Amino acid sequence: MMPAQRLQGCRSLHINEDNGRFLLLAVLIIVYLLCGAAVFSAIERPSELRAHGRWNRTLLNFSDTFNISLQDLSSFLKEYEAAIAAGVRVDALRPRWDFTGAFYFVGTVVSTIGFGMTTPVTVAGKVFLIFYGLLGCAATILFFNLFLERIITLLAVVMKAVRLRRLRTSGLLPPGICQDFAASTLPGWKPSVYHVMLILGLSAIVISCCASAMYTPVEGWAYLDSLYFCFVTFSTIGFGDLVSSQNAEYGYQGLYRLANFIFILTGVCCIYSLFNVISIVIKQVLNWMLGKMSCLCCQRCNKANAFLGRRNAIRPGSRLRRGRFGRTPDSDGPCDSDTEGRRLSGEMISMRDLTGSNKISLAIMQKQLSESANGYPRTVCGSSRQNGFSGGVGALGIMNNRLAETSDSR
Repeated sequence: MMPAQRLQGCRSLHINEDNGRFLLLAVLIIVYLLCGAAVFSAIERPSELRAHGRWNRTLLNFSDTFNISLQDLSSFLKEYEAAIAAGVRVDALRPRWDFTGAFYFVGTVVSTIGFGMTTPVTVAGKVFLIFYGLLGCAATILFFNLFLERIITLLAVVMKAVRLRRLRTSGLLPPGICQDFAASTLPGWKPSVYHVMLILGLSAIVISCCASAMYTPVEGWAYLDSLYFCFVTFSTIGFGDLVSSQNAEYGYQGLYRLANFIFILTGVCCIYSLFNVISIVIKQVLNWMLGKMSCLCCQRCNKANAFLGRRNAIRPGSRLRRGRFGRTPDSDGPCDSDTEGRRLSGEMISMRDLTGSNKISLAIMQKQLSESANGYPRTVCGSSRQNGFSGGVGALGIMNNRLAETSDSR
């Protein structure tokens, strides 16, 4: 069979690589959810059944002791639950809808934490929340992405400084050499996305531990419960079973609420950035799995597989290929082809490719790491700059480049 015919046969057996990645991720998420449901059901269900048993025995004992029917007692408990939902509690809590309480509430809304301990009950409040949250959540997501860009820039500069210091310590770089010349001696070095993920992970752990050390004595929680609260809050899950700064009075109340606000803000930004970096690693694993599945399904088409799928996929372990016009991805200059422009869609490359490729073939985050460390601006496609869709990392960067591509095609 001719190579062209073999390639045409393989095309009919394979789906678009972006669609394949999407379907594979959907299947893995469903499996992940099923496994998580099975684990939590096995862990928490026995405790739930025991709690129901204790509660039913308590109701029966109270009804027999005070000669109150179970129906009247249930009606009273429903009223009590409604009072709790409205913010009326027996113990002393701060007002939920004074200015301070309302500020705490809108902070949980725009950050998508949504504890649920305070909710609007009026029709006007619910309608206003819909429009307020729509704009506020969008603006906060943009803030998180811009924060991620600046964190990456800072980490890139720091990692490059550490690299230069190591070279000087090892004697490979003379101590009196100027900074510009030192930068030119590192053409093959690029900051690693894995190092960024490690630094962000350690930063999240440090912030959570420091915040937990504050919450434990002030809120009266166990240290493990405080760590649990930090993760639920910083990841914007926001169950609402534990909520900080809800008591009416605290020692050094103003200072504590300021520290609580700072910890939540920095923690959410750090965890959001970490999630973006982890998502890039997951996408790399998906590319690797798709490559393995493609080899198993069509071993006869190994030579043709290089032309299948989208051109923006960079599989782990794959060698860099030459461009459409005989140009290698290691060439410098602005991107002047569709192939090079599509390489900015967010994928990572393998560690072997990482040391041998330049900014054109790196993913958005790896590209910004390198250019931030070297101190020159990112080079984007001219069409992207004209359309206003350029820059960004993570989800924002992927969307910007996708909007640029669709805008050009119109």
